Amino acid sequence: MKNLFSAIAMALLVVACTAPAQVDLKVPAPEDVVMYQVNPRNFAPENSFNAVVSHLDSIKTMGANVLWFMPIYEIGSLKSVNSPYSIRDYRSVNPEFGTVEDFKNLVAESHKRGMIVIIDWVANHTSWDSQWIYDHPEWYTHDENGEIIPPAGTGWNDVADLDFSKPDMCQEMIDAMKFWVEEVGVDGFRCDAADFVPYEFWQDCLQQLRAIEGKELLMLAEGERKDHFEAGFDMNYAWGWLAALRRVYNGNTFNRQPGQGRRAGGPVPVSSLFTADSLEYAGLPEGKVKLRFTTNHDECVKMSPVREFFGTEGSMAAFVATAYIHGGILVYGSQEVGYPGKINFFNYVDIDWEANPHMYKEYCDLIAAYNAEPALRMGSLVPYPDNNVLMFERVYGEDKILVVINMRDTQHHIELPQQWKGRTCTDVVSGETVTLPSGTELLRPFEYYVVK
Repeated sequence: MKNLFSAIAMALLVVACTAPAQVDLKVPAPEDVVMYQVNPRNFAPENSFNAVVSHLDSIKTMGANVLWFMPIYEIGSLKSVNSPYSIRDYRSVNPEFGTVEDFKNLVAESHKRGMIVIIDWVANHTSWDSQWIYDHPEWYTHDENGEIIPPAGTGWNDVADLDFSKPDMCQEMIDAMKFWVEEVGVDGFRCDAADFVPYEFWQDCLQQLRAIEGKELLMLAEGERKDHFEAGFDMNYAWGWLAALRRVYNGNTFNRQPGQGRRAGGPVPVSSLFTADSLEYAGLPEGKVKLRFTTNHDECVKMSPVREFFGTEGSMAAFVATAYIHGGILVYGSQEVGYPGKINFFNYVDIDWEANPHMYKEYCDLIAAYNAEPALRMGSLVPYPDNNVLMFERVYGEDKILVVINMRDTQHHIELPQQWKGRTCTDVVSGETVTLPSGTELLRPFEYYVVK
Protein backbone atom coordinates (compact mmCIF):
# COMPACT_ATOMS: atom_id res chain seq x y z
CA MET A 1 0.00 0.00 0.00
CA LYS A 2 2.85 2.35 0.85
CA ASN A 3 4.41 1.67 -2.56
CA LEU A 4 1.07 2.32 -4.22
CA PHE A 5 0.75 5.69 -2.52
CA SER A 6 4.31 6.53 -3.51
CA ALA A 7 3.55 5.68 -7.15
CA ILE A 8 0.42 7.82 -7.09
CA ALA A 9 2.33 10.71 -5.52
CA MET A 10 5.04 10.46 -8.18
CA ALA A 11 2.43 10.40 -10.96
CA LEU A 12 0.76 13.49 -9.53
CA LEU A 13 4.14 15.22 -9.34
CA VAL A 14 4.83 14.46 -12.99
CA VAL A 15 1.43 15.84 -13.99
CA ALA A 16 2.00 18.95 -11.89
CA CYS A 17 5.37 19.55 -13.56
CA THR A 18 4.15 19.02 -17.12
CA ALA A 19 0.62 20.46 -17.16
CA PRO A 20 0.32 24.20 -17.86
CA ALA A 21 -0.23 26.17 -14.69
CA GLN A 22 -3.62 27.81 -14.33
CA VAL A 23 -3.41 31.59 -14.80
CA ASP A 24 -5.75 34.50 -14.33
CA LEU A 25 -6.92 35.14 -17.87
CA LYS A 26 -7.16 38.79 -18.81
CA VAL A 27 -7.94 40.41 -22.13
CA PRO A 28 -4.92 42.62 -22.88
CA ALA A 29 -5.32 46.32 -23.50
CA PRO A 30 -5.07 47.05 -27.24
CA GLU A 31 -1.62 48.64 -26.90
CA ASP A 32 -0.36 45.50 -25.14
CA VAL A 33 -1.57 43.07 -27.81
CA VAL A 34 0.88 40.57 -29.28
CA MET A 35 -1.36 38.70 -31.69
CA TYR A 36 -0.42 35.41 -33.33
CA GLN A 37 -2.45 34.53 -36.41
CA VAL A 38 -3.26 30.82 -36.69
CA ASN A 39 -3.97 29.50 -40.16
CA PRO A 40 -5.06 25.91 -39.35
CA ARG A 41 -3.96 24.81 -42.82
CA ASN A 42 -0.35 25.61 -41.87
CA PHE A 43 -0.34 23.05 -39.08
CA ALA A 44 -1.77 19.78 -40.43
CA PRO A 45 -3.69 18.41 -43.44
CA GLU A 46 -6.41 17.17 -41.05
CA ASN A 47 -7.29 17.39 -37.34
CA SER A 48 -5.34 20.63 -37.21
CA PHE A 49 -7.03 21.82 -34.00
CA ASN A 50 -5.18 19.08 -32.16
CA ALA A 51 -1.98 19.87 -34.07
CA VAL A 52 -2.17 23.51 -32.96
CA VAL A 53 -2.42 22.39 -29.31
CA SER A 54 1.04 20.85 -29.62
CA HIS A 55 2.39 24.25 -30.78
CA LEU A 56 0.84 26.37 -28.02
CA ASP A 57 3.91 26.28 -25.78
CA SER A 58 6.11 27.50 -28.64
CA ILE A 59 3.67 30.31 -29.42
CA LYS A 60 3.44 31.29 -25.76
CA THR A 61 7.24 31.24 -25.41
CA MET A 62 7.41 33.71 -28.29
CA GLY A 63 5.38 36.13 -26.17
CA ALA A 64 1.91 36.04 -27.76
CA ASN A 65 -1.08 36.91 -25.60
CA VAL A 66 -3.78 36.74 -28.30
CA LEU A 67 -4.45 33.92 -30.76
CA TRP A 68 -6.45 34.83 -33.84
CA PHE A 69 -7.85 31.84 -35.67
CA MET A 70 -8.74 32.21 -39.32
CA PRO A 71 -12.29 30.98 -40.12
CA ILE A 72 -12.94 27.61 -38.53
CA TYR A 73 -16.50 27.14 -39.79
CA GLU A 74 -18.00 24.65 -42.21
CA ILE A 75 -17.43 25.98 -45.73
CA GLY A 76 -19.57 25.65 -48.85
CA SER A 77 -19.10 23.38 -51.84
CA LEU A 78 -21.22 25.21 -54.44
CA LYS A 79 -19.00 27.45 -56.60
CA SER A 80 -16.29 26.74 -54.03
CA VAL A 81 -12.59 27.50 -54.35
CA ASN A 82 -12.01 25.95 -50.90
CA SER A 83 -11.78 29.34 -49.24
CA PRO A 84 -12.22 29.36 -45.45
CA TYR A 85 -14.06 32.67 -45.96
CA SER A 86 -16.96 31.00 -47.78
CA ILE A 87 -19.11 30.09 -44.77
CA ARG A 88 -21.90 27.54 -45.08
CA ASP A 89 -22.83 27.32 -41.40
CA TYR A 90 -21.83 29.91 -38.80
CA ARG A 91 -22.41 27.48 -35.91
CA SER A 92 -20.43 24.44 -37.05
CA VAL A 93 -16.76 23.75 -37.67
CA ASN A 94 -14.93 22.60 -40.76
CA PRO A 95 -14.45 18.81 -40.32
CA GLU A 96 -11.05 19.25 -41.99
CA PHE A 97 -9.91 20.86 -38.73
CA GLY A 98 -11.70 18.64 -36.20
CA THR A 99 -14.85 18.94 -34.10
CA VAL A 100 -16.44 21.61 -31.93
CA GLU A 101 -15.19 19.67 -28.91
CA ASP A 102 -11.66 19.71 -30.33
CA PHE A 103 -11.88 23.47 -30.70
CA LYS A 104 -13.27 23.90 -27.18
CA ASN A 105 -10.26 21.98 -25.93
CA LEU A 106 -7.93 24.19 -27.98
CA VAL A 107 -9.54 27.30 -26.47
CA ALA A 108 -9.20 25.84 -22.96
CA GLU A 109 -5.54 24.93 -23.51
CA SER A 110 -4.83 28.42 -24.81
CA HIS A 111 -6.50 29.92 -21.75
CA LYS A 112 -4.37 27.77 -19.47
CA ARG A 113 -1.33 29.42 -20.98
CA GLY A 114 -2.71 32.91 -20.51
CA MET A 115 -3.56 33.48 -24.18
CA ILE A 116 -7.00 34.67 -25.20
CA VAL A 117 -8.64 33.41 -28.40
CA ILE A 118 -10.38 35.46 -31.06
CA ILE A 119 -11.87 33.98 -34.20
CA ASP A 120 -12.44 35.32 -37.67
CA TRP A 121 -16.01 36.45 -38.30
CA VAL A 122 -17.14 36.67 -41.92
CA ALA A 123 -20.18 38.94 -41.79
CA ASN A 124 -20.32 40.31 -45.32
CA HIS A 125 -21.23 37.14 -47.21
CA THR A 126 -21.93 33.40 -47.08
CA SER A 127 -21.36 30.45 -49.37
CA TRP A 128 -23.86 29.82 -52.18
CA ASP A 129 -25.15 26.69 -50.43
CA SER A 130 -25.71 28.26 -47.02
CA GLN A 131 -29.04 27.24 -45.53
CA TRP A 132 -29.81 30.94 -45.28
CA ILE A 133 -30.07 31.17 -49.07
CA TYR A 134 -32.71 28.42 -49.17
CA ASP A 135 -34.64 29.59 -46.12
CA HIS A 136 -34.26 33.36 -46.46
CA PRO A 137 -33.24 34.46 -49.96
CA GLU A 138 -34.53 37.93 -49.03
CA TRP A 139 -31.53 38.29 -46.70
CA TYR A 140 -29.22 38.67 -49.73
CA THR A 141 -28.38 41.43 -52.21
CA HIS A 142 -30.14 41.04 -55.59
CA ASP A 143 -29.53 42.53 -59.02
CA GLU A 144 -32.14 44.18 -61.23
CA ASN A 145 -33.24 40.72 -62.40
CA GLY A 146 -33.85 39.53 -58.86
CA GLU A 147 -30.77 37.28 -58.77
CA ILE A 148 -28.52 37.01 -55.72
CA ILE A 149 -25.09 38.47 -56.46
CA PRO A 150 -21.54 38.22 -55.08
CA PRO A 151 -20.09 41.29 -53.33
CA ALA A 152 -19.94 43.97 -56.00
CA GLY A 153 -16.55 44.84 -57.46
CA THR A 154 -14.60 42.23 -55.50
CA GLY A 155 -14.29 39.23 -57.80
CA TRP A 156 -15.34 37.03 -54.86
CA ASN A 157 -17.60 34.88 -56.99
CA ASP A 158 -17.56 31.97 -54.54
CA VAL A 159 -19.70 33.90 -52.04
CA ALA A 160 -23.13 35.57 -51.93
CA ASP A 161 -23.53 39.13 -50.64
CA LEU A 162 -25.69 39.74 -47.56
CA ASP A 163 -28.17 42.63 -47.29
CA PHE A 164 -27.74 44.44 -43.96
CA SER A 165 -31.02 46.30 -44.34
CA LYS A 166 -32.72 43.09 -43.14
CA PRO A 167 -33.10 43.22 -39.31
CA ASP A 168 -33.84 39.50 -38.96
CA MET A 169 -30.61 38.58 -40.74
CA CYS A 170 -28.62 41.01 -38.62
CA GLN A 171 -29.97 39.56 -35.39
CA GLU A 172 -29.39 35.98 -36.50
CA MET A 173 -25.80 36.95 -37.30
CA ILE A 174 -25.30 38.47 -33.85
CA ASP A 175 -26.90 35.44 -32.16
CA ALA A 176 -24.44 33.17 -33.98
CA MET A 177 -21.55 35.28 -32.69
CA LYS A 178 -22.95 35.03 -29.15
CA PHE A 179 -22.90 31.23 -29.52
CA TRP A 180 -19.11 31.19 -29.88
CA VAL A 181 -18.64 33.46 -26.88
CA GLU A 182 -21.15 31.83 -24.55
CA GLU A 183 -20.92 28.17 -25.58
CA VAL A 184 -17.33 27.79 -26.79
CA GLY A 185 -15.55 30.44 -24.74
CA VAL A 186 -13.87 32.62 -27.35
CA ASP A 187 -12.75 36.07 -26.26
CA GLY A 188 -13.57 38.19 -29.28
CA PHE A 189 -13.54 38.42 -33.04
CA ARG A 190 -11.44 39.61 -35.94
CA CYS A 191 -14.14 40.88 -38.29
CA ASP A 192 -13.38 40.22 -41.93
CA ALA A 193 -14.00 42.90 -44.58
CA ALA A 194 -15.36 45.21 -41.88
CA ASP A 195 -15.32 48.20 -44.23
CA PHE A 196 -17.96 46.47 -46.38
CA VAL A 197 -20.43 46.17 -43.50
CA PRO A 198 -22.55 49.15 -42.33
CA TYR A 199 -21.63 51.06 -39.20
CA GLU A 200 -25.11 50.57 -37.75
CA PHE A 201 -24.71 46.79 -37.77
CA TRP A 202 -21.34 46.90 -36.04
CA GLN A 203 -22.63 49.31 -33.42
CA ASP A 204 -25.61 47.09 -32.54
CA CYS A 205 -23.50 43.93 -32.75
CA LEU A 206 -20.77 45.17 -30.42
CA GLN A 207 -23.25 46.56 -27.93
CA GLN A 208 -24.95 43.18 -27.67
CA LEU A 209 -21.69 41.23 -27.48
CA ARG A 210 -20.20 43.49 -24.81
CA ALA A 211 -23.40 43.10 -22.77
CA ILE A 212 -22.68 39.37 -22.27
CA GLU A 213 -22.33 39.03 -18.53
CA GLY A 214 -18.90 38.19 -17.15
CA LYS A 215 -17.15 38.34 -20.51
CA GLU A 216 -14.56 40.87 -21.63
CA LEU A 217 -13.88 40.88 -25.37
CA LEU A 218 -11.22 42.05 -27.80
CA MET A 219 -12.64 43.25 -31.12
CA LEU A 220 -10.52 43.78 -34.25
CA ALA A 221 -11.87 45.18 -37.52
CA GLU A 222 -10.19 44.30 -40.78
CA GLY A 223 -10.54 47.74 -42.26
CA GLU A 224 -9.45 51.35 -41.98
CA ARG A 225 -12.69 53.25 -41.35
CA LYS A 226 -12.37 55.43 -38.26
CA ASP A 227 -16.04 54.88 -37.39
CA HIS A 228 -15.07 51.32 -36.43
CA PHE A 229 -13.85 52.80 -33.16
CA GLU A 230 -17.08 54.73 -32.67
CA ALA A 231 -18.93 51.44 -33.19
CA GLY A 232 -16.92 49.86 -30.37
CA PHE A 233 -13.95 48.12 -31.99
CA ASP A 234 -10.66 48.15 -30.07
CA MET A 235 -8.35 47.86 -33.08
CA ASN A 236 -8.37 48.01 -36.85
CA TYR A 237 -5.80 47.47 -39.59
CA ALA A 238 -2.65 49.51 -40.27
CA TRP A 239 -2.63 49.14 -44.05
CA GLY A 240 -1.11 52.62 -44.42
CA TRP A 241 1.93 51.62 -42.37
CA LEU A 242 2.54 48.50 -44.46
CA ALA A 243 2.30 50.51 -47.69
CA ALA A 244 4.83 53.02 -46.37
CA LEU A 245 7.17 50.24 -45.24
CA ARG A 246 7.05 48.72 -48.71
CA ARG A 247 7.90 52.04 -50.31
CA VAL A 248 10.95 52.38 -48.07
CA TYR A 249 12.18 48.91 -49.07
CA ASN A 250 11.04 48.79 -52.69
CA GLY A 251 10.71 52.40 -53.79
CA ASN A 252 7.45 53.42 -55.44
CA THR A 253 7.18 50.05 -57.18
CA PHE A 254 4.92 47.63 -55.33
CA ASN A 255 5.20 44.63 -57.64
CA ARG A 256 8.95 44.08 -57.51
CA GLN A 257 9.87 40.46 -58.13
CA PRO A 258 13.10 38.79 -56.95
CA GLY A 259 15.91 39.35 -59.43
CA GLN A 260 14.36 42.49 -60.98
CA GLY A 261 16.45 44.89 -58.95
CA ARG A 262 15.58 46.86 -55.86
CA ARG A 263 13.74 50.14 -55.50
CA ALA A 264 12.92 50.39 -59.18
CA GLY A 265 10.83 53.48 -58.42
CA GLY A 266 13.65 55.21 -56.57
CA PRO A 267 14.48 55.17 -52.85
CA VAL A 268 11.88 56.64 -50.51
CA PRO A 269 13.24 58.35 -47.37
CA VAL A 270 13.00 56.27 -44.22
CA SER A 271 11.68 59.37 -42.46
CA SER A 272 8.42 58.87 -44.42
CA LEU A 273 7.59 56.15 -41.88
CA PHE A 274 7.08 58.84 -39.24
CA THR A 275 4.54 60.50 -41.51
CA ALA A 276 2.73 57.20 -42.08
CA ASP A 277 2.64 56.52 -38.36
CA SER A 278 1.25 59.95 -37.46
CA LEU A 279 -1.36 59.85 -40.25
CA GLU A 280 -2.75 56.55 -38.99
CA TYR A 281 -3.05 57.80 -35.43
CA ALA A 282 -4.35 61.28 -36.26
CA GLY A 283 -7.75 61.68 -34.61
CA LEU A 284 -7.79 58.15 -33.20
CA PRO A 285 -9.71 57.96 -29.90
CA GLU A 286 -7.59 57.38 -26.81
CA GLY A 287 -7.04 53.69 -26.07
CA LYS A 288 -7.66 52.59 -29.66
CA VAL A 289 -4.86 50.97 -31.66
CA LYS A 290 -3.88 50.22 -35.25
CA LEU A 291 -2.75 46.58 -35.59
CA ARG A 292 0.71 46.64 -37.14
CA PHE A 293 2.15 43.79 -39.23
CA THR A 294 4.72 42.99 -41.89
CA THR A 295 2.60 40.17 -43.31
CA ASN A 296 -0.63 38.24 -42.81
CA HIS A 297 -2.57 35.55 -44.69
CA ASP A 298 -3.56 37.92 -47.51
CA GLU A 299 -0.02 39.21 -47.99
CA CYS A 300 1.69 35.81 -47.76
CA VAL A 301 -0.34 34.64 -50.75
CA LYS A 302 1.71 37.12 -52.78
CA MET A 303 5.16 36.84 -51.23
CA SER A 304 6.92 35.68 -48.09
CA PRO A 305 8.15 38.56 -45.92
CA VAL A 306 11.62 37.01 -46.10
CA ARG A 307 11.55 37.53 -49.87
CA GLU A 308 9.75 40.87 -49.82
CA PHE A 309 12.01 42.48 -47.24
CA PHE A 310 15.36 41.22 -48.60
CA GLY A 311 16.08 38.13 -46.53
CA THR A 312 16.09 37.24 -42.87
CA GLU A 313 17.97 40.33 -41.67
CA GLY A 314 15.85 42.70 -43.75
CA SER A 315 12.60 41.14 -42.60
CA MET A 316 13.70 41.37 -38.96
CA ALA A 317 14.57 45.05 -39.37
CA ALA A 318 11.09 45.57 -40.84
CA PHE A 319 9.54 43.79 -37.85
CA VAL A 320 11.50 45.85 -35.30
CA ALA A 321 10.36 49.08 -36.95
CA THR A 322 6.77 47.86 -37.10
CA ALA A 323 6.64 46.56 -33.53
CA TYR A 324 8.49 49.30 -31.66
CA ILE A 325 7.13 52.51 -33.18
CA HIS A 326 3.65 51.90 -31.71
CA GLY A 327 1.79 49.28 -29.65
CA GLY A 328 -0.27 46.40 -31.05
CA ILE A 329 1.57 43.83 -33.22
CA LEU A 330 0.77 40.74 -35.29
CA VAL A 331 2.87 37.70 -36.17
CA TYR A 332 1.49 35.43 -38.89
CA GLY A 333 2.15 31.79 -38.08
CA SER A 334 5.17 30.78 -40.22
CA GLN A 335 7.02 34.10 -40.34
CA GLU A 336 8.85 33.27 -37.10
CA VAL A 337 10.60 30.36 -38.86
CA GLY A 338 11.29 32.32 -42.05
CA TYR A 339 9.14 30.25 -44.40
CA PRO A 340 10.44 31.39 -47.80
CA GLY A 341 7.51 30.55 -50.05
CA LYS A 342 4.05 31.89 -50.70
CA ILE A 343 1.26 30.45 -48.55
CA ASN A 344 -2.02 29.83 -50.33
CA PHE A 345 -4.45 29.54 -47.43
CA PHE A 346 -6.98 27.75 -49.63
CA ASN A 347 -4.92 24.58 -49.19
CA TYR A 348 -2.67 22.84 -46.65
CA VAL A 349 0.93 24.08 -46.64
CA ASP A 350 3.64 21.98 -45.00
CA ILE A 351 5.65 24.29 -42.71
CA ASP A 352 8.93 23.14 -41.18
CA TRP A 353 8.46 24.49 -37.66
CA GLU A 354 12.03 23.55 -36.73
CA ALA A 355 13.58 25.69 -39.47
CA ASN A 356 15.64 28.75 -38.58
CA PRO A 357 15.77 28.38 -34.77
CA HIS A 358 17.93 31.51 -34.55
CA MET A 359 15.20 33.52 -36.24
CA TYR A 360 12.58 32.11 -33.89
CA LYS A 361 14.78 33.08 -30.92
CA GLU A 362 15.17 36.58 -32.31
CA TYR A 363 11.39 36.95 -32.42
CA CYS A 364 11.22 35.63 -28.85
CA ASP A 365 13.82 38.16 -27.66
CA LEU A 366 12.26 41.10 -29.50
CA ILE A 367 8.76 40.36 -28.22
CA ALA A 368 10.06 39.72 -24.69
CA ALA A 369 11.53 43.24 -24.71
CA TYR A 370 8.26 44.61 -26.07
CA ASN A 371 6.29 42.92 -23.30
CA ALA A 372 8.73 43.97 -20.60
CA GLU A 373 9.07 47.64 -21.52
CA PRO A 374 5.95 49.83 -21.28
CA ALA A 375 7.82 52.55 -23.17
CA LEU A 376 7.87 50.37 -26.32
CA ARG A 377 4.11 49.91 -26.15
CA MET A 378 2.81 53.18 -24.74
CA GLY A 379 5.64 55.71 -24.74
CA SER A 380 5.46 59.04 -26.52
CA LEU A 381 7.40 59.14 -29.78
CA VAL A 382 10.42 61.41 -30.37
CA PRO A 383 11.50 61.05 -34.03
CA TYR A 384 14.98 61.70 -35.44
CA PRO A 385 14.37 61.80 -39.22
CA ASP A 386 16.97 60.37 -41.60
CA ASN A 387 16.89 59.16 -45.19
CA ASN A 388 18.23 55.69 -44.43
CA VAL A 389 18.09 54.98 -40.70
CA LEU A 390 14.94 54.84 -38.61
CA MET A 391 15.84 56.40 -35.26
CA PHE A 392 13.45 57.41 -32.51
CA GLU A 393 12.95 57.54 -28.76
CA ARG A 394 10.00 56.10 -26.85
CA VAL A 395 9.52 57.94 -23.57
CA TYR A 396 7.33 56.66 -20.74
CA GLY A 397 7.65 58.30 -17.34
CA GLU A 398 11.31 58.23 -16.37
CA ASP A 399 12.15 55.59 -18.98
CA LYS A 400 13.72 56.49 -22.31
CA ILE A 401 14.43 53.91 -25.00
CA LEU A 402 16.37 54.65 -28.18
CA VAL A 403 15.63 52.55 -31.27
CA VAL A 404 18.10 52.64 -34.17
CA ILE A 405 17.45 50.61 -37.36
CA ASN A 406 19.33 50.71 -40.64
CA MET A 407 16.45 50.12 -43.09
CA ARG A 408 18.74 49.67 -46.09
CA ASP A 409 20.66 46.75 -47.58
CA THR A 410 23.82 48.89 -47.61
CA GLN A 411 25.85 50.27 -44.71
CA HIS A 412 25.15 53.80 -43.50
CA HIS A 413 26.62 56.30 -41.08
CA ILE A 414 24.46 57.81 -38.37
CA GLU A 415 25.10 60.36 -35.67
CA LEU A 416 23.20 59.75 -32.44
CA PRO A 417 21.30 62.53 -30.66
CA GLN A 418 23.61 64.55 -28.40
CA GLN A 419 22.05 63.29 -25.17
CA TRP A 420 22.74 59.66 -26.13
CA LYS A 421 26.35 60.02 -27.28
CA GLY A 422 28.81 58.06 -25.16
CA ARG A 423 26.12 56.93 -22.75
CA THR A 424 26.31 53.58 -20.96
CA CYS A 425 22.99 51.85 -21.57
CA THR A 426 21.21 48.52 -21.34
CA ASP A 427 20.39 46.72 -24.58
CA VAL A 428 16.77 45.79 -23.85
CA VAL A 429 16.80 42.87 -26.32
CA SER A 430 20.01 41.14 -25.18
CA GLY A 431 20.15 42.51 -21.62
CA GLU A 432 23.80 43.43 -22.07
CA THR A 433 25.43 46.68 -20.97
CA VAL A 434 26.65 48.74 -23.92
CA THR A 435 28.42 52.07 -24.38
CA LEU A 436 27.15 54.14 -27.28
CA PRO A 437 29.62 55.87 -29.63
CA SER A 438 30.54 59.51 -29.07
CA GLY A 439 30.88 60.26 -32.77
CA THR A 440 29.54 59.02 -36.08
CA GLU A 441 28.55 55.35 -36.12
CA LEU A 442 28.66 52.98 -39.09
CA LEU A 443 25.70 50.59 -39.24
CA ARG A 444 25.79 47.33 -41.18
CA PRO A 445 22.96 46.57 -43.63
CA PHE A 446 19.73 46.12 -41.63
CA GLU A 447 21.57 46.39 -38.31
CA TYR A 448 19.47 47.53 -35.37
CA TYR A 449 19.76 48.05 -31.63
CA VAL A 450 17.39 49.09 -28.87
CA VAL A 451 18.85 50.64 -25.70
CA LYS A 452 17.52 52.05 -22.44
